[in-house]
Amino acid sequence: MEELLHYVWKHKLLPLSELETTDGRIIEILDPGLHNRNAGPDFFNAKVKIGGTPWAGNVEIHLKASDWYRHGHDRDPRYNNVVLHVVALADMDVKTLNGDYLPQLVLQIPQVLKENYEELLHNDQYPPCYRIIPDLTRLTVHSWMAALQTERLEQKTEAIQKRVDQCDGSWEDAYFVTLARNYGFGINGEAFEQWALNVPLHAVGKHRDDLFQIEAIFMGQAGLLQLESIPERYQAAALNEGYFAKLRNEYLYLAHKFSLKPMSYEPWQFLRLRPQNFPHIRIAQLANLYYERKAGLSMLLECETLDQLRQLLQTHVTPYWETHFLFGAESPRSSKKTSISSANLLIINTAIPMLFAVGRHRQREDLCDRAFDFLEQLKAEDNHIIRMWKACGLEVKTAGDSQALIQLKKQYCDKRDCLRCRIGYEYLKKLRA
Repeated sequence: MEELLHYVWKHKLLPLSELETTDGRIIEILDPGLHNRNAGPDFFNAKVKIGGTPWAGNVEIHLKASDWYRHGHDRDPRYNNVVLHVVALADMDVKTLNGDYLPQLVLQIPQVLKENYEELLHNDQYPPCYRIIPDLTRLTVHSWMAALQTERLEQKTEAIQKRVDQCDGSWEDAYFVTLARNYGFGINGEAFEQWALNVPLHAVGKHRDDLFQIEAIFMGQAGLLQLESIPERYQAAALNEGYFAKLRNEYLYLAHKFSLKPMSYEPWQFLRLRPQNFPHIRIAQLANLYYERKAGLSMLLECETLDQLRQLLQTHVTPYWETHFLFGAESPRSSKKTSISSANLLIINTAIPMLFAVGRHRQREDLCDRAFDFLEQLKAEDNHIIRMWKACGLEVKTAGDSQALIQLKKQYCDKRDCLRCRIGYEYLKKLRA
């Protein structure tokens, strides 16, 4: 409930009567300050008048005044410049590390606001704000969607930057890791990222003209050339066919040459996956992509149209996998090309975030603008999250819209962080009226 008290202060949802400190001085709130969600006081650079004297400084908010001591603020120099302590219950006086007593304001949460907030938190309907959505203005929806879209790209940029750090500053390697992760298409994303970080591209690059050797390293580093990684019912067939043994022997030679260590095969998931999404198929596609020199960052940055991006990211499998989905498990012949829908998902989740991240890193606005343009040109994704928002009355046309709404659900709705959501704000505002 302390978060709701922050909300009341931030939006100045104050009683009509005059505000007073606990010692009887009149308070006038000129500026509630900047909300701080990191360490330190809750609001920076607030401006208030206390007893006619103007003060500029920080504001700390607690449900009970005694929380000041419970949180150790009396021993923290960062709280010496707090000018006002806002509480729901003033159960004691408080002092800073400097020994100064703080003026305290008892601020009550309006009952109707409390009830509406509780409804948002505990409503079984999903999303809980569904009733207000059809009444939102186009301007409100558009501005919030634009903010969410940027927020999602920035969040993905942070993830890419972490991969750059893991790859010793190599943006090229970080792009390959990002591409591989999204080749997992959800359920195997973590395993693909683990695998890609375990693929020594400097070693693979010495054999990039030999597709068989590339596939041997890729499959071997994934732990998929261990016999126990093959279901027992397919092991005999895999050994009789010879391709598995040939790949494994080649990998053992290359592993000795480059001191390679494979990951465990256990992280790979197969349950409820379509065969075309099995790790073997996706890794074979990535091997071809790398062999065709289409997995490089420079190639991505040169793409100026969606068609160019689709051509760059579309690939197929090596001949063995045209008739198999596991070692020893035959399937009808198919090139198992990357479908247009899969290519679009790779553009949304890999190419566009990478363009945006590189644009931010190199201070190239043209790359950032290109990322946003591609989001607006692509059709919206079709998944359960998007269908939920459509059922609530939101119009979802472009990939920019769908990415914004995925961000809304994952970062706000799932966390019940309604007080930071503009739709939540409109919900509370309308129901207060």
